[in-house]
Formats: sequence, structure tokens, C-alpha cells
Amino acid sequence: MAVDALDTRILRLLLEQPRTSVREYARMLGIARGTLQARLDRLERDGVITGTGPTLSPAALGHPVLAFVHVEVTQGHLDEVGDALAAVPEIIEAFSITGGGDLLTRVAARDNAHLEDLIQQLIQLPGVVRTRTEVALRERVPHRLLPLVASVGAAADRRERR
Repeated sequence: MAVDALDTRILRLLLEQPRTSVREYARMLGIARGTLQARLDRLERDGVITGTGPTLSPAALGHPVLAFVHVEVTQGHLDEVGDALAAVPEIIEAFSITGGGDLLTRVAARDNAHLEDLIQQLIQLPGVVRTRTEVALRERVPHRLLPLVASVGAAADRRERR
């Protein structure tokens, strides 16, 4: 699905001012409310917009230790291990990857001892061969999408001018 210049303007507003009403977004964009709603519905249906909930801080929830745990899996057990990882609440994300390991997880822990307990729990899962852990010291670039949306919007503007 191609995202056009108006789509990127909508996405920018959603990211910059997430608590604004659809009516106000439409007014700010100078488009009809129905047009905006149709665009939002399409962006959701096409998987561009994947959620509208708040962004939460694991640290503020009592889990300030952030680690990335690489998990090496016995061949043929990737789905099984992935399902088991989904049952561990402290695993915030997990991805199948290439390179060193088969899965990369993002883990939030209360402290280093809790992190060690979580790693021990992971290594005991059937199909897990070994893990490698990297503890995050400081966030240098927070999760962000606005620069990407701006870049996509600039490319859409260039395409539309041709």
C-alpha cells in the first residue's frame, strides 16, 4: 500500500498530538471529517496504524533494567520456543533474527538478580540451546517513528510532483 502525502500528514499529527479528536485533526488538516475517518480506517486496515494505546514505561512500572537476550534454538523448535517466550511477562518483544542466535528478545527486569532469574528460566525452556545477554546502559535514541514518517512524506511529495 502506498502512503501518500496526506496520509503522512495524518500520521504526523497522530504522533505529535495523540490525544486530539478526529474532528480537530480534520480541522487542522483542512479536510472533511469523513475523509479523515476513511483514511484512518484504511491505514488501520492496511496495517500502517497498529494501535492507539498509551506508551508505557517499564521503568516506571518497577522494571528499570532493560536487556536484550539472544536465544539460540534447536532446529525445528522456533515456533515452540516463541510460544513459550510469549508466556513470560517480562519479555516485552521477541523477534526471529539472522546472525548470532535465532531469536532476539527485549526483557524488562526489576534488578540484575531478577534478570538472572529470567535468563535461567529461558535457558530451561525445551528447545533453547543457549542465551547471550546484553544489558542496556542508557537509551540514546528513544523509540520513534516521526522521522521515518517525515521521510516517507517527503518521498510521497516528490512522487506526487512528478
